[in-house]
Amino acid sequence: MLNKTLYLLLLILLPGIVTAQKIDNLVSFRDMNSERYFRFTYENDYFAASDENYTQGYNLELVFPALQKNPANFLFFKPKEAFFRYGISVEHIGYTPHDYVSTEIQFGDRPFASAIMLKSFTIVTDTIKKTRLSQSLSLGLIGPGAFGKEMQVEIHRATGNKIPGGWDNQIKNDVVLNYRIDHEKQVLHYSNIFALQTNATLQLGTLFTHATVGINTTIGLLDAPFSAVGKRNAFQLYAYAQPLVSVIGYDATLQGGLLNRKSVYTIASKDMERFTSHFHYGIVLKTRTLYFEYARSNITREFETGNSAKWGGIKIGFTI
Repeated sequence: MLNKTLYLLLLILLPGIVTAQKIDNLVSFRDMNSERYFRFTYENDYFAASDENYTQGYNLELVFPALQKNPANFLFFKPKEAFFRYGISVEHIGYTPHDYVSTEIQFGDRPFASAIMLKSFTIVTDTIKKTRLSQSLSLGLIGPGAFGKEMQVEIHRATGNKIPGGWDNQIKNDVVLNYRIDHEKQVLHYSNIFALQTNATLQLGTLFTHATVGINTTIGLLDAPFSAVGKRNAFQLYAYAQPLVSVIGYDATLQGGLLNRKSVYTIASKDMERFTSHFHYGIVLKTRTLYFEYARSNITREFETGNSAKWGGIKIGFTI
């Protein structure tokens, strides 16, 4: 029993050590108030009593001053008179259609897909203008090389669930190269009880190309994420909500890789929904050294014959 449990843990964690864009750790309500921290994220549609669309994701994130020397950081914009943090993360995401057991192609539903990437990122906070600029560069792989099939099959086998049968029809191997930039502006901050921010995001690359705008609000016992690191409350407990709208240019998890066009089944460009809306909400507990979060997400259908989707997740972090 112990060996089986350890094997299952390795299957879950190892693919996450080698990252994408579903998991967003750089928004201000997830700020950890430190130049040095580690955080683990696990997302699964199980939290929303589902088993389709975005079915699971993992992320391991490290922020550390020495990562300033990462060569990828020289590609990013560097605003003057701002506070910088530098990090890397590794992430794995997986998608399945509604009938994941059948070996047949599920025409009219989304294809099987998984991706695995390494991400370099910076977080830049302007404490005077109350703005936050996050940039990231992801390099990885979408396709069978991301081990989505092996991971889901073994997890389902170990937990006694139905065995997925359609992974042989997944999106074929292709390179992932994605740039992302997020801008956040604090509009209102009232007495460390309520805050309101605007969000704007642009993603360009072979995995996702889209633009997103929206807001986020927090209410509870807050800190001030747009102030300098260290000048914060020791304890925070708050809820957040984040409604967003996206304009979709390209999604390789649905349309296949940009370079490798040999996938046996993809969603045609004419069938893509070019506008989607998202709603993220959750609760965060933070101390000076620890971070805990429970999150839920919803998204409208992403292609003409698809359905809306929902999932949940947890985040656990600590300063180092």
